[in-house]
Amino acid sequence: MAKHAEDDALLKALGHPLRKWLLRLCVEEGEQLSPKELALVMRQSLSTVSYHARKLRELGALDLVHEEPVRGSVAHFYKPTDLVTKTPWVLAALGFKEG
Repeated sequence: MAKHAEDDALLKALGHPLRKWLLRLCVEEGEQLSPKELALVMRQSLSTVSYHARKLRELGALDLVHEEPVRGSVAHFYKPTDLVTKTPWVLAALGFKEG
């Protein structure tokens, strides 16, 4: 993906308050998280958080790193991409300070 396209995708990812909050939690935790874990922290429905996690993945902000069978379903685990964790303006938009 070209730099301009990456920036546009990240701007779109950060343009929705719930996606921004979800992405911030993922960066803060620094480990792989499932939508179920995030939904509990965020006090949002699992379907809402799952939808936004998928959108963040489509936009290149989250990577799917693990899938695990759970009671007839599949739990997905995500972590932020290097594009998010190594881009200063993205970290600033998420509320992280340099240093």
